[in-house]
Amino acid sequence: MNTAATNPIPQPTDDLRGSHFPRRRDAGFSLIELLLVVAVAAVLLGLSAPSFSRLLHSTRVSDASNALLSSLFLARSEAIKRNSRVTLCKSATGTSCATAGGWEQGWIVFHDTDQDGFRDAGETIIERMEPIASGVRVTGSLRVERYVSFMATGLTRLVGGGFQAGTVLICNPAVATGEARQIILNAAGRLRVQKVNATQCA
Repeated sequence: MNTAATNPIPQPTDDLRGSHFPRRRDAGFSLIELLLVVAVAAVLLGLSAPSFSRLLHSTRVSDASNALLSSLFLARSEAIKRNSRVTLCKSATGTSCATAGGWEQGWIVFHDTDQDGFRDAGETIIERMEPIASGVRVTGSLRVERYVSFMATGLTRLVGGGFQAGTVLICNPAVATGEARQIILNAAGRLRVQKVNATQCA
């Protein structure tokens, strides 16, 4: 005899189902959970902001240092290739040499045919460099404050004929600690870069 047909298995009532299978909680976050997440994010952001700022300043200083060093190497190689004096001077206009301000205003490399350290009409501009990143200061010592000039031999010489050597400091005065860069030029026209403390920028 088929007992399933005559004695059906009783089905749980709605109340019984609710007691054994509790309803799932609605998806989402409570206000307290959201506030907690925001608070943690704010703390993490506050901790990372100074590190990111230092990294940004360091990158700008490094980029400026590499750009100036590249132009100095270009001026030296062009002087040798042209068998004539080639000068790099700071320039805000991109056409003439500046007598005031720092190297951060930009610079030009030109064929200095009359060997006076200034770019005159008719003298070929080999390279122009736009102003570098805001906040970066580029300052040359006395003998390289305004220009650097290479002879056909690759040696550096002042327009008066004397040896030209010195250093150029690339830094950010707004950063009290960290690294700056210093380009060192010797009388043989050789160049090198070294890292220095940013406190020298003050």
